[in-house]
Formats: sequence, structure tokens, C-alpha cells
Amino acid sequence: MQTITTWEKGYNNYGPWLKEKYKGHRVFKVIVDGGFTCPNRDGSKGYGGCTYCNVDSFTPSVSRNAPTVRQQVEEGMERARKGNKADKFIIYFQPNTNTYAPAHYLKMLYDEALSYGTEDIVGLSVGTRPDCIDAEKIALLESYTDRFDVDLEMGMESIYNDTLSQINRGCSHEELIKALKLVENSKLDICVHTIFGFPWETKEMMLKYADEINRFPQIKFVKFHHLHIVEGSVMGVKYKREPFHLFGIDEYADFLCELLPLVRPDIVIQRLFGLSDRELLIAPNWGLKKSEIQYYIDQRILSRGVVQGSSLNRDLGGFLG
Repeated sequence: MQTITTWEKGYNNYGPWLKEKYKGHRVFKVIVDGGFTCPNRDGSKGYGGCTYCNVDSFTPSVSRNAPTVRQQVEEGMERARKGNKADKFIIYFQPNTNTYAPAHYLKMLYDEALSYGTEDIVGLSVGTRPDCIDAEKIALLESYTDRFDVDLEMGMESIYNDTLSQINRGCSHEELIKALKLVENSKLDICVHTIFGFPWETKEMMLKYADEINRFPQIKFVKFHHLHIVEGSVMGVKYKREPFHLFGIDEYADFLCELLPLVRPDIVIQRLFGLSDRELLIAPNWGLKKSEIQYYIDQRILSRGVVQGSSLNRDLGGFLG
């Protein structure tokens, strides 16, 4: 486990972690659309995808419109250099299920993405579902770890099978546990993605996500998102017919202040909230830009004196100071 000596914001934040790991370089993720689908979209496990999902709501239009992997990588790096002053890059296969193909096809795609501007590429990140992971695909991803840092991002979404069924996830929490056991001693960095705010889950239910995440030492990163409703999703149609409760920004910031002290302190938090294209967002619209939301939440965490992992019954000295 990584020893944390200083935290700027009361939690183990991905930005400073990247800066420290890569010795001050500005590292930026370049999103690549590999043209994948999902097993709950193509009929393998169902149709329509997850009820909250419209893949266009979280995929930049520049990625959707670029016809080749090469163009996406080269143009993405160039934009990041100009707009974000980035000088190192992580190639991020994000939309849909990026291990949902035979291993030989995945290798061809990953190889292509990593073959341009390699001297400035430090990592490969692959987003997927736990039911689309097996030993062969893990071995393939591990084959890149001698040249790049590789993280495998799996959608946990909820720890409750009833929720996973209601959102048409097409896979169970037990399948996530099985996938996590496959990477128990892996060289891969494991990230899990969760969604908070399904209207049938209580705050107490959501806080228990931390306990479940904590019990897997192979989890290195987490992404916390609040539920948002987007055009083109099944949930969007239902919400328009009969609106239901969603997090306001104050309520969500307060929830995070309760959650973070329960989260193992060595876990690096890549995100605290989710965003979609404003043109596709139905609710909740907090009326703030990404940087403003980040600042608002960070200020709430700091003002409350919240420290990640502080409520756990363990000696935190090796992590927190």
C-alpha cells in the first residue's frame, strides 16, 4: 500500500498522485472509442444497455467523430498539449465495454493506440464490465506493464443485485467479486466505478459501498459518480414521466463528507462526481462548470475537516502523516 505523506484536500486525490508519480509532468487521459458495444446492448445478455446510460453523454464528440484510433490518439494528445499543457498521456479506452472482443482483436487495437507518440505515453487505461474479464484478457493487459502503467477499470455501479437488476446491468455483484479475485495478484492497477443516488437506495445503503471496496486490497483507484439523468436513456424517459429524487449539490457534498472517512486511505480517488454533456443532461443540473463543482465539493470537505479513512478502526499513522 502506498504511504501518503501529504494530502492537499483531505483525500487521496488523483491529480496530486499523478504529479508525484510522474515527477511533476502534466499527465492527461486521451479518450479513445474502440467501437465496442456491451453484452446488455447486443442481445448477449439483453437489449437497451444500462437504463441510465446514453454512451454519447460521456464520450467527447471529437472521439465519436474521429474515424480511426490513430486520429483519436494523435488529435487527443495535440488538444491536451495546447489546451491543458499536458506532456505525458494515458490512453483511455472508455466508451462501452472495452474488453468485449476476442483477445487477439483487443491486442491489435491496443497495439495501434499505443504505437503513436509512444515516448510521451505513460499508461493504458481500459474501461470494462466484470463479466467481460477472463484470464486471457488479463494476461494480455499485463503484457503491456513492462512499458506502461496499465489500469483496468470495472463498473461496480452498485453493490446490490436488486439495483443491478433494476438498471438492466446484466451482471451481478458476484461477477465483480469473481473478476476481482482473478486480478488478486496482478500487475494491473484496478479501478472500480460506482454510482450514488439510485432513488431506491438509502444513504445507509450507499455508505456500505465503502466497506465492500475496502475489503479488496487489489482495488487501487475508485471513481465516485452521482446519478444523473440523460437524454436517450431509459431512465431519462421514466424521469420525464414521473420525476424522482436526485442529489442536489449540497446533499451530495454532505454525503461525500460522510463517505470519505469510511474509505481505505491508500485508495486513490480519481473522481468524486460525474458529468455529462450539457446538451444531453436532463437532471440534476447544478448550474456549475466542472471546475466550480470540484471547488465547491473540495471546500465543503475542507471546511468539515474530513479526512479519508479517519473513521476506520486501524492505525492510520503510516498513511496520514
